[in-house]
Amino acid sequence: MKFAILGAGAWGTALAISFSARHQVVLWGREPRHLEALRRERANTRYLPGISLPADLAFEPNLERALDSAEMVLLATSTNGFAPTLKAVVKLVNTLPLIWACKGFETPGDRLLHETAAKYLAPGTPAGALSGPSFALEVAQGKPTALTLASLDAEYALRMAAELNSPALRIYSSQDLIGVELGGALKNVMAIAAGVSDGLGLGNNARAALITRGLAEMVRLGIAMGGQPETFMGLTGLGDLVLTATGDLSRNRTVGKRLAQGAPLNVILDELGHVAEGVLSAGAARDLAIKYAVDMPITAAVCALLFDGASPTDTVRRLLARDPKAE
Repeated sequence: MKFAILGAGAWGTALAISFSARHQVVLWGREPRHLEALRRERANTRYLPGISLPADLAFEPNLERALDSAEMVLLATSTNGFAPTLKAVVKLVNTLPLIWACKGFETPGDRLLHETAAKYLAPGTPAGALSGPSFALEVAQGKPTALTLASLDAEYALRMAAELNSPALRIYSSQDLIGVELGGALKNVMAIAAGVSDGLGLGNNARAALITRGLAEMVRLGIAMGGQPETFMGLTGLGDLVLTATGDLSRNRTVGKRLAQGAPLNVILDELGHVAEGVLSAGAARDLAIKYAVDMPITAAVCALLFDGASPTDTVRRLLARDPKAE
């Protein structure tokens, strides 16, 4: 199958590496000089240092040429880049099957990405989300990873999961698009909280409690919005949450740790050099919690840290001072 992967950051490049073993892949990005460096050096030293790119992986800075003869489009941009890139795609072709590998909400508006996609895609266009516990570096290294491909069209999800499946990258299918997308967005918020806990030196017990209660928040909002509770017990819920809240490669956990150490948010984000989607998702999650009347105290605490100037120590103290209740 001929793939056009849009987004030449760490995640888009990692997926291009993995899928090029079985498919013909062209990688597109917004910066022609960056793509030229990838082609010339056969490496993405900015985002995936030390990883060699396959000899048959192609690079194309012109979007129209990248889409020419493609049979599948995979969006691996940041969440902020999702709508602009999709709009550019549908101006050129609006019936190609689409997969997105972004995790978050379109803001402002707090929309899940399938809601955004529905605004631009022709009716009946096959589309779905690829999500799950996956650090880009490990995917690029060929280490075993399992993901879920979700679509409202169950047959499409099953067929594309089989197309993308490989020994190192196992792909499951799901029809719960809402649950899969929410899990991918909300786990980043909880990972910031876990990072704060680790940064304050509160220990493994506290981190385990945050992960567990964070998952409970995710499930409550997911059910309120129409997701299936069992989805949050799978790869795109619990699996992705555990990875992002505990792994040293997690950008969102790093944000939380640095906040706990007193670093300003703008400095943290500049130092990362990558997008930390949890920062954008936190505000959207808080808005959705209010809209659906769902209690999400950890999400509220993360927002207080990110946007309201709250102190990490005081925020944790307020969380711990909440009245006990039945689990």
